[in-house]
Amino acid sequence: MTTPDEGKPTTRRDAFRRVWRILGWAVGAECVAVAGLFLWPRNPKPREGGYGGVVTAGLVGSFEPGRVTAFAKGQFYVVRLADGGFLALSRRCTHLGCTVPWDEKVGRFACPCHVSAFDRTGVVLSPPAPRPLDLYPIRIEKGVVKVDTSTPIVRSRFEPSQVVRA
Repeated sequence: MTTPDEGKPTTRRDAFRRVWRILGWAVGAECVAVAGLFLWPRNPKPREGGYGGVVTAGLVGSFEPGRVTAFAKGQFYVVRLADGGFLALSRRCTHLGCTVPWDEKVGRFACPCHVSAFDRTGVVLSPPAPRPLDLYPIRIEKGVVKVDTSTPIVRSRFEPSQVVRA
């Protein structure tokens, strides 16, 4: 095989160099593409109805006082306190981020990973969790409970002002 511009035959070494150059460019282009996808935001706008956006939880009357309702799609719990107030608690343990299920029999959130426990307001009952469960802002519009999961509220303790009243 000869190169058209020089007229001398192409060696096997020249062919391998060409192949390695092409492969090098392909790998470089792939690295740039992966870096671009990593740095580009996946979803710049909050999703309506799912985690990272505003979730319509339901009508105020559909939540019984003293009950905890899980919302898997939004990754939170709506707690209706005995006095009628509302809290939206994150499902993530503040220790290492494990999903914390509600145990209705015992009346508390119990982390299966490291045995942290939280009461119905999210306050730590037993460590190693360093602080209460995070809150999500709640709005009640025309009798409908809406939870904004795009902005978790990190807190150090429970305060009555965190409770939203209908």
